[in-house]
Amino acid sequence: MANHLALSARITKELQELERVVERCLDIWAQSEASGDDRYIDGVALNLQSFYTGIERIFELVVAEIDQDHPTGPNWHQELLRLVATEVPKLRPALISDTTRNTLDRYRGFRHVVRNIYSFNLDREQILPLVRDLRYIFETARSDLTRFAETIAKIDLEDSDSV
Repeated sequence: MANHLALSARITKELQELERVVERCLDIWAQSEASGDDRYIDGVALNLQSFYTGIERIFELVVAEIDQDHPTGPNWHQELLRLVATEVPKLRPALISDTTRNTLDRYRGFRHVVRNIYSFNLDREQILPLVRDLRYIFETARSDLTRFAETIAKIDLEDSDSV
């Protein structure tokens, strides 16, 4: 059985780290805008990639600990995102809403781009909507994941009260 309190704490810690990634990304974007220097785009792209990777790390932790599973196959990243937006009856609630899932899928797709092209081929216009929406999607994901973390922490607390 998963230690829900420890998992809840880990989710909270990951969200704190993600907040730093978001701030860093937005700061670098502002420097890029102020200077007109496209070399800053590399740093923005790296931080957008780190943002989704951090979100996905939380998903992997939960699915491994609670579901005792991990999607496999060539589309496992997409499958993981779909899985965490789905309630598993008698096991866990959904981690995120369908709306959050759909928005995060754009960041997952961009991460794939970043991993597979040379940085000088990054398109500022492709990055702009991701940067523009980053604060909002982070706050939305944080709200969903905090709610989930609080819910699973209560399970351990209720279990310890009944002992």
